[in-house]
This record gives sequence, structure tokens and C-alpha cells, in this order.
Amino acid sequence: MKVSTRNTWQGTVIAITHGTIVSEVTLEIAPDVIVTSIVSRKSIDDLKLQIGSPAYALVKSTEVILAVD
Repeated sequence: MKVSTRNTWQGTVIAITHGTIVSEVTLEIAPDVIVTSIVSRKSIDDLKLQIGSPAYALVKSTEVILAVD
């Protein structure tokens, strides 16, 4: 797999929360480091994602905003 995205993290699916149209897929990319993505249910089926599946998180963004109270 070749992609132009610089932020690519390999992880393991640890949770899938299905919604009506979209679902949340949570990857653990390191111990106690997780990334959650919103994807379509069709994408979950097409990628054959399930708990324990290996997957990649590809993060492409022009900015990351942080905030505190």
C-alpha cells in the first residue's frame, strides 16, 4: 500500500459501535493510545473489519485544533 498521507498508524480494531448509517471504529495503535474513526457500515463490511482485525489509521488534515478550559 502506497499513500501520500504522512500520518499513518497501524493498529488493531478494539471496538465497533454501529449506528443507523455510520459507525465508530476504534483502533489501538499503541498500549493505551486509541484513534476513533467514523465510517459507513458499508465500509466496515467492505474492509471486513471486526474486533481484533489489523487496520491502518490514515490522518490527513490541514490543521489540528487543541483547546482547554
